[in-house]
This record gives sequence, C-alpha cells and structure tokens, in this order.
Amino acid sequence: MSTVLIASGIVVLALVAGLLCNRLLRRRGDNEDTPSITDLISPLETLAVLILAFVLVGAAESYSEAEDAAAAEASTVDHLFETAAYAPRQYREPMQAATVCYARAVHHHSWSAMRNGDGAAVASVWTTDLRTHFTKMVADPATNDTVFEILVATDKERSEARQSRINESTPAIPDIVYWFMALTLAVTIAAYAYSVRMGVRHGHTIGVAVLTVLFVASLLLIADVDSPFSGPIRIEPTSMITTEQDITDDFAAEYGLAQLPCDGEGDPVRS
Repeated sequence: MSTVLIASGIVVLALVAGLLCNRLLRRRGDNEDTPSITDLISPLETLAVLILAFVLVGAAESYSEAEDAAAAEASTVDHLFETAAYAPRQYREPMQAATVCYARAVHHHSWSAMRNGDGAAVASVWTTDLRTHFTKMVADPATNDTVFEILVATDKERSEARQSRINESTPAIPDIVYWFMALTLAVTIAAYAYSVRMGVRHGHTIGVAVLTVLFVASLLLIADVDSPFSGPIRIEPTSMITTEQDITDDFAAEYGLAQLPCDGEGDPVRS
C-alpha cells in the first residue's frame, strides 16, 4: 500500500508542479500558440491510456483467475468428500474427516495467510493426512481401483487449484510496470496542467483536477484488484464456506461432529 500512496502522490505533485510552472513561466494574456506542448499532449495521452488499459486488463485477468481457482478448489473438495464415501470402511471416515478439516482450515487460515502470499500450514496437515490414507489403500486388496484412481485424480485437482489460488494472491503486475504507468500518468497530468491558461478559463483547471482524481483512483483500483484476497475489492471464501457447511452437515449426520479430529477452524485437536 505504501507503493500505491507514493505513486499517487507523484501524480498529485505532478499536477502542482505543472500549475506552478504555468503560473511562473507563462506570461499573463499570452495568446500565442504553443505547438510544442500541444504536440506533446496528444501522443502522451495515447501512451498513458494504452498503458493504463494494459495494466488494468492484466490485473483483472489475475483477479478472475484467482476467483476461478477458489471456486474450483471448493468444488473438488466437495467431490473428494463424496468420493471418499465409496472407499473401504476403515478409510472412509478418516478421509472424510480430513476433508472437512481441510475446508475449515482453508476458510479460517488460508484466506488471511494469502495476504502475505502464503497458503497456511494448517491446511497442509490435512492434505498430508489424506495422502497417508492413499498410501495405505494402495496395499489394501479391498480397495476398489476405480474409486482409488478417482480419489487421487480429485486430490490432484484440489492441489492444483490450491496452488493456483496461492500464486494469484501475490500481485501479478511487476513493480517496474506499475511505476512506469504512474510516471506516464504524472507527466500527462503535468503537461495538461502546464497547457492550461489559468487566468482565462477556470473550467479547464477544474477539468485537469478532475482528471488527476480519476488517474489516482485508477492507480488505487489497479493495486486493489491486483491483490485479489485483500483490500476492499477482495475475493471472499464464499464457495469454500458453502462446501464446508455442506460436508460438515453430511459428516455430522453420518458419524457425529465429535469424531472430527479438528476444531471449528480446522486446527488439529488432541484426543
């Protein structure tokens, strides 16, 4: 957020610098054309708009991919829980319990951890537990090969969706691109501010000020969208919450909540 504030401050300072140069360097009532400034603004405006659009599209794509990954993970967790019901009895309950605990851990721990680009170690406890049961099932003659293959494939999809979600939690726009965009917007604002004849039409000055506000808002919006799991426009764990509630109810109906090896937030409990 400090980077965003500094970049926004640069754009605002550019406006002030342009207006000061306007007042100090340009003569009052000077009606001569200034083709150098006019020629500069048009290509500069085009460059600024293109860069702004490019960066905004990149941030929006990253946000969309993060949203899709979160939804895909919740869907595979639900499928994993349902498929585990066809596993041999000795593996059925512990695998479904680990799946419920994983959903709780993602909901309560992973979402806050992703603000730092982390995946939360608590969730990994339950994926390790699941793979321990997979290893035991391989050597068990009672295991149905088809069910086992579906379980492994579903767990792989869950793992890929989780990794994608974690990867998308970090900003996708490189700092150098963000700063180049901020610099371009700042120079554009400064050029507009310098070209305004302040003593003639106050509406032009107001227009440049409004344009500055819009550019600053764009910088803030891009930074927020580029961090999809934090900030005002963040992705909430809605899909995982729905899955968590669904599979928790199913587990409670079948075995009782007391059989879960975790608490309400997915943390392991000692028996």
